[in-house]
Amino acid sequence: MPSFDTVLEPNLVELKNAVEQSNKEIGTRFDFKGSSARIELTEKGAQGRELTLHADSDFQIAQVTDVLLAKLSKRGVDVRFLDMSAKIEKAGGDKVRQLVAVKTGIDSDNAKKIQTHIKQSKMKVQAQIQGDVVRVTGGKRDDLQAAIQLLKKAVPDLPLSFSNFRD
Repeated sequence: MPSFDTVLEPNLVELKNAVEQSNKEIGTRFDFKGSSARIELTEKGAQGRELTLHADSDFQIAQVTDVLLAKLSKRGVDVRFLDMSAKIEKAGGDKVRQLVAVKTGIDSDNAKKIQTHIKQSKMKVQAQIQGDVVRVTGGKRDDLQAAIQLLKKAVPDLPLSFSNFRD
């Protein structure tokens, strides 16, 4: 039976390259001269990753964010993978930092949302939640391709990718 997996995973190599390019640009820009502005990419848990933006002021954090977003888009990494909802916090002295989570894996709420969209579409496909992946199976390849198009339209806030396509 044909199937595919709906996943949420960024290209980690390109993410790391974008962070390194951003740090290089921050090091050479005149407006960051003498400041502690930088970006760190850290491993967090099993698969999670986290970016830490460091700067001297809130304004500089905004500039660091702009540099990072520009480098990510140039390298083809969707900025929807970044969770920029964390507040800017004081890091000691006059320094500030912001934690930015990198989304990997579909959480249970979004997986249920994907599953209900597929059920409500009345297509001849089924969706199963398997950990942080949603597997969609159907009788025909055309039905699966229609399900992919449906998910791209129905869930615009997640940069979903589709892998493990099997006949």
